[in-house]
Amino acid sequence: MATIKDIADKLGISVSTVSKGLNDAKDISENLRQQVLDTAVELGYTKKKMRTASDDKVCIFIENMDYKKADDFGYDIVLGYKQAAFRAGMSVEIEETGPDFQAAHRYESYILEKGYKAAFLVGFALGDPWMAQLGSTSVPTILLDNFIKSNPNISYIGTDSEEGIDMAIAHLVALGHEKIAFLDGSKDSMISDQRMRAYLRSISHHHLPLDPSMAVYGYFVADAAHYHVPGFLDMGVTAIVCGNDEIAEGVIASCKAEGYSVPEDISVIGFDDIPAAASMVPPLTTVRQNRLEIGKCSFMILRTLMDGVALSKNLLRPSLIVRHSTALARPRVMVRRHDSKDSVLHVNPRLYDEALKERQL
Repeated sequence: MATIKDIADKLGISVSTVSKGLNDAKDISENLRQQVLDTAVELGYTKKKMRTASDDKVCIFIENMDYKKADDFGYDIVLGYKQAAFRAGMSVEIEETGPDFQAAHRYESYILEKGYKAAFLVGFALGDPWMAQLGSTSVPTILLDNFIKSNPNISYIGTDSEEGIDMAIAHLVALGHEKIAFLDGSKDSMISDQRMRAYLRSISHHHLPLDPSMAVYGYFVADAAHYHVPGFLDMGVTAIVCGNDEIAEGVIASCKAEGYSVPEDISVIGFDDIPAAASMVPPLTTVRQNRLEIGKCSFMILRTLMDGVALSKNLLRPSLIVRHSTALARPRVMVRRHDSKDSVLHVNPRLYDEALKERQL
């Protein structure tokens, strides 16, 4: 367990200054106080009174998401949440969960049994057992990239996918791209549907061809790319937007395997800006989610729910990080058209119908 001296050494300040920051002394700047608190959480320091407290305990339940290493997608989310909780004098426990565990424990009963005041659910799928129980829970709960209707105790947090995807499409249009494909994440994910809808709307907004065969669901892993990239290439696409950075990494590898160069032949854009994005070959142009701020805001919203104020959807603004995986379009000829069973027309025809209707308005 980290000590006050560890924090002092990390920041290059005295132990007494660290102590002041941890104990809300008046003769220390607010900026330095925040640095002390954030570094304390990053190093795993816990105040003695927090180690013995049981009344101010909240939990992060994590499913299907890596978070333990700095390169993991969930690392900054957890860190930001813990930093905000630390400032509020509350302790945080992290529990990894899955469908079997959820089936064996009712959500509200488990929260009561463990003494948690509130919870943050990260990485959950729409079909998980606990998701079905959240409609009536009285436990203040934050969901990352998931939404429950009509329960004032539940709040959604995420990044504005519509704004982010439109940033990516606008960037490609400015480079002369017209045939832009979208390889999305898993079909059972709410965030996948959000990003698919955002892609279809942006394509229409920029008056580009709306071809459902260029809008395909995959999985949020790099391996999803090799199933779909050859079809995109046959259809003459010049750019591929991806549902996350891992998919984008797979797309780059698949393009190279098919004899195409990125970005000279095909431009590729990801979503998330994970730490590895900048070191990909070529470095990846991507839509950045500020995951540290997502974590901090999640806790702030949770405290608001605990105070009886109902908040529904909370979206952080994304930003486009332009690197070297995008370039001026090089027009290509269609060899043949692929009608994938994973296209939006087959997986989620309602979204495609919505896009057609909006395009006609």
